[in-house]
Amino acid sequence: MTDAKLYTALGLMSGTSLDGIDAAIIQTDGISVHSFGPFEAQPYDPEFRGRLRAALGAKDVPAELEHDLTHLHAELIQELLKKHNLASSEINIIGFHGQTILHEPKNQFTLQLGDGAKLAELTGCPVVNNFRAADVAAGGEGAPLAPVYHQALAADFDDPVVIVNIGGVGNISFIGADHLLAFDTGPGNALIDDLVLARTGKSFDQDGHLAAKGRVDTAILAKLLSHDFFDQTPPKSLDRNAFDTSLLEKLSLEDAAATLVAFTTAAIARSATYFPEQVNQWLVTGGGRHNPTIMKDLSERLGTVVQPVESVGWNGDAIEAQAFAFMAVRSLLKLPLSFPATTGVSEPITGGILHHPK
Repeated sequence: MTDAKLYTALGLMSGTSLDGIDAAIIQTDGISVHSFGPFEAQPYDPEFRGRLRAALGAKDVPAELEHDLTHLHAELIQELLKKHNLASSEINIIGFHGQTILHEPKNQFTLQLGDGAKLAELTGCPVVNNFRAADVAAGGEGAPLAPVYHQALAADFDDPVVIVNIGGVGNISFIGADHLLAFDTGPGNALIDDLVLARTGKSFDQDGHLAAKGRVDTAILAKLLSHDFFDQTPPKSLDRNAFDTSLLEKLSLEDAAATLVAFTTAAIARSATYFPEQVNQWLVTGGGRHNPTIMKDLSERLGTVVQPVESVGWNGDAIEAQAFAFMAVRSLLKLPLSFPATTGVSEPITGGILHHPK
């Protein structure tokens, strides 16, 4: 594939943690990653984050919210290009994930907020969005999608590797010599963030300090882990609001945080039972890798070392945005984004809708 066309692709991601927008540029032929370009992140201000949070779970979302979200993405693109002396004409394609508001694959419904046509108009660049809809319409889970990018990143690894993404929701990619298996594991940071916001007004547990001071309520943890999601065989996916955390209301903030950390890590550890081969390397991406309490607890539950993806030279803050840059190119080339062992779709399927600037 050395003579394949290289695309300069810009990917955009706004995750279920509702923390903000990530933008990253890569060069790729849609098969492998040729080089990594710049990365920028823009946190949402508290007012806008509150508006997004209020819309979660709705099938009808105010047009003004989508308008504002799209313009925020356009502003970050312009900022990234200006900061790194790039012209919009140098960007061949933009991959625009948008903000997941509701994800119900069992009802063949997934909604990512964001106007691809408007973003193409605002930036002057072709845009691919709506990455999940085709997979869901074909009976797949529509998530996770990043594994096809994780596989490209790990192409030169000798041993099986697991990439754990601890974002709002947790998910894993198992990459072996002949296997790519992926699924949502359970909660990531979202439940902890929601707890801390509700009780303190802060957006997350800084460095896991609250959870580190608390004690796990094993009875409540067992109840949380009895959710029928954990009885489903993968591939499987979750909405960020799938779990009832009202049981935690009687606990102190610290004990509730500790119990939710245990919920996240126990769910990830359970995923290992589905792997077809022994895993020697666990790499963690997503915001959870910045939480020492999560990382320590996960390592103890797995009985092995877990490392942030930076240990192999990747940028864990940029990976999801990079993934949608990669998938935008694959969409252009009509290459698959998802597979039976990643989303449960019956056969490999591409996805995304292309919008040209007017």
